[in-house]
Amino acid sequence: MNIIPITQHNRNQVSEFFQASWGSAEMVISSGVYDCSTLDGFIVLNADKNIIGLITYVKRGKEIEIISLDSIEEGKGIGSLLIKSLEEVASQGRMEKITVITTNDNLHALRFYQKRGYFLSNILVHAVNKARQLKPEIPLIGNDGIPIRDEIVLEKKFIY
Repeated sequence: MNIIPITQHNRNQVSEFFQASWGSAEMVISSGVYDCSTLDGFIVLNADKNIIGLITYVKRGKEIEIISLDSIEEGKGIGSLLIKSLEEVASQGRMEKITVITTNDNLHALRFYQKRGYFLSNILVHAVNKARQLKPEIPLIGNDGIPIRDEIVLEKKFIY
C-alpha cells in the first residue's frame, strides 16, 4: 500500500472518489460545511493507483478535526494507517488533540476510534436534524436500522 498526501496533483482523483463513494464531496456536520475534495489529508493507493483509503482533516489552533475517513477494503489496516499518518502530523505540529464527529448509528466507527485511544467527549443531540436542513439527502435511517439523529464527538489528546 502506498500512502501519499493529498496535493493539487491528485485532487481530481480525490473528488472522483468522493463522487463515486458518496455522491458528493460535501460534508455537513455540526462543526461546519466542508468540501472534502479541497481539504488536507492522505490517500492510500493500490497497485493500480486507485484510491482505496482516504482521510481529510482541518486544523484549528492546536486541534485537528478529522472530517472524513474512508476505507473501501476493510480489515487490511488501511484506516489504521491513515490515522497513524494523521497522528504523526499532530505530533510534529505539537497539536493538543484530534477530534472526530460520527453519527449515533455508526457503531463501526465508534469501535474503530475507541480501539485507537479516542474517547467520547460530547454527544450533540439532534445535530443531524440540523444538518439535514442544509443537506436533505442525509438518510433518516442508518446502519443496522438505527435512526440517524445525534452526533458523537470523540477525541484523542496528546501530551508532550
